[in-house]
Amino acid sequence: MTPFAPVYALHVLAALVWVGGMFFAWMVLRPAAVAALEPPARLKLWLEVFPRFFRWVWAAVVLLPVTGMGMMHLSYSGMAAAPRYVQVMMGLYVAMLALFVRIQALQLPELRRAVDAQDWPAGGAALGKIRRTVGINLLIGMALVAFVAARPHW
Repeated sequence: MTPFAPVYALHVLAALVWVGGMFFAWMVLRPAAVAALEPPARLKLWLEVFPRFFRWVWAAVVLLPVTGMGMMHLSYSGMAAAPRYVQVMMGLYVAMLALFVRIQALQLPELRRAVDAQDWPAGGAALGKIRRTVGINLLIGMALVAFVAARPHW
């Protein structure tokens, strides 16, 4: 096994946790929660889900650039020599990170305040904002995975 293999495996697993978790939340958990739970219970569920998931996302947020830089130095002589798709991947990571931090720092506290006050309409509105931001991040993440898997050389 080359030194590249474990670094690459960690990189792929981190991306899988982040993008796969968003896919699960958007495509599976959200529709099931809407079908099975009344709004107050649904909002409380999400307040339990987000912190648990976000711990894993933070791990991915740290691992992705560390392993990415490791692979870049193992495979190329630095960023200038890396293929363009690697540079695109890094830029999209920054965009995804910004959206994640927006949810964590701004939108989740808004949801928590609404649920603590039992203001269910405000909680629903806050959850809707989170859902839209996660949806955008999921689209970026899925596009990023597809783009990098294709490894275009231009």
